[in-house]
Amino acid sequence: MKDQIPFNKVIIPHPSIDILEDEGYEVVGGKLKIPLSFNVNGAQMYSRLFIDYVATKEEGSIYLVILSRPRKPLDFTGSGLRDTLLPYLLIYPECSGVLYVNTASGSIQVIKLGRDDGESN
Repeated sequence: MKDQIPFNKVIIPHPSIDILEDEGYEVVGGKLKIPLSFNVNGAQMYSRLFIDYVATKEEGSIYLVILSRPRKPLDFTGSGLRDTLLPYLLIYPECSGVLYVNTASGSIQVIKLGRDDGESN
């Protein structure tokens, strides 16, 4: 399931935009809801993913922006990143990565997907 990154032209102001702009990113898209459906033994189940913003930095780069949530902190382990962010990176493999904006600390983590060619063994 690959798709082109959609753009929501409605960009709702948020302090995270200032954090991104201070680091040289330009917010080019607002919040996106990505509807998902699963078929389990013939029964349809639905869910969705959310992207808070879409941003760019260098020409041709497109980042998916996820904001930190106090009730749902991101587990910065390999498995935690896989469980939380892999769906975004698989749906939009052409993106440059995910920008995880910690709104409390004002920091940005740039997260890109790569293959482990056995270096971790």
